[in-house]
Amino acid sequence: MTATGASKTAVVNARVLDGHRVLAPLTVVIDGDRIGTDPEDARVLDAGGATLLPGMIDAHVHVTSEDDLRRLTDFGVTTGLDMGSWPPTLIESLRGRRGLADLRGAGVPAAAAGGMHARAPGYPQDGIVGTPAEARRFVAARVAEGADYIKVIAETPGQGIDQLTLDALVEAAHANGKLVVAHDVAMSAYAMAQDAGADAITHVPLDHALDRTAVARMADEHRIAVPTLTMMRTILAHSGRSELDYTWARAGVQAMHLAGVPVLAGSDANSAPGVPASVPHGSSLHYELELLVDAGLSTVDALRAATSLPARHFGLDDRGAITPGLRADLVLVEGNPLDDIANTRKIQRVWCAGIEHLTA
Repeated sequence: MTATGASKTAVVNARVLDGHRVLAPLTVVIDGDRIGTDPEDARVLDAGGATLLPGMIDAHVHVTSEDDLRRLTDFGVTTGLDMGSWPPTLIESLRGRRGLADLRGAGVPAAAAGGMHARAPGYPQDGIVGTPAEARRFVAARVAEGADYIKVIAETPGQGIDQLTLDALVEAAHANGKLVVAHDVAMSAYAMAQDAGADAITHVPLDHALDRTAVARMADEHRIAVPTLTMMRTILAHSGRSELDYTWARAGVQAMHLAGVPVLAGSDANSAPGVPASVPHGSSLHYELELLVDAGLSTVDALRAATSLPARHFGLDDRGAITPGLRADLVLVEGNPLDDIANTRKIQRVWCAGIEHLTA
């Protein structure tokens, strides 16, 4: 796909999901890189009753190249929240690519020596954290590099970062005004992340269904969940471990949603060598929406999980809805995703900050 220059366009006769609710067919004006209000002198694009969505936000990706950005954009993902890439210059070099998905990033995650993440090819030495003092130095380094949030790897007690060090990571991040995202795939690691006060927990346990206490803490302490069900299913397909069960992950998402925990759509898409399971960029977010609906979210809640909710909880105040003044990140899809969430795959047009992304 290629991008065309930004121009004033009036999209008419479009059913609109504005990030909060569905509106009757109306006119949406793309004026430069923003959503405008004045259709005068605009090129008119008749949507023919198709659905206009805010550009989708994948709340868990790993990006290593412009090709990854392009694949995200091809599938209507106009913002990616990178949850671990290095060297520090990588994400910075991929930010602001004209007509392609916008990026936010954590830089290198904090991991324990000997853990799975620390064994990844080329993992930076300063990502290895073993003491509270090292935790504070780690956070200071990420802040200096311009990380948008801090990512930590919580693993089963005795196999990863200990509780005191995890506590210090969260405390230092919060002191610097940074949100903390904790990687957790086991029930015991969920408890550690909650004890430390992490703001968001990504993944959902496969070794046990979340119990009532864990779910209540998520809700009462105002945490957000990014369950990455796509990755959970992919891990199971590759691991062959009989003690893991996807139904526990599905049940955990359903319980959190019913308890009022904000559930965000994240795919864990990646293309780096040496990862446990590969998930494609772009298309996987649509699969994630389908899995969220299967786990009990309504279609409108699933759409919010990929638009207004990640915008709100990650401080992206300029996107996630179709409102005048916000970035013109938009996706036009055939049919109505409220009737069938799979209709998000039927992409007709994509705009990133007003730049239309067209099939070559």
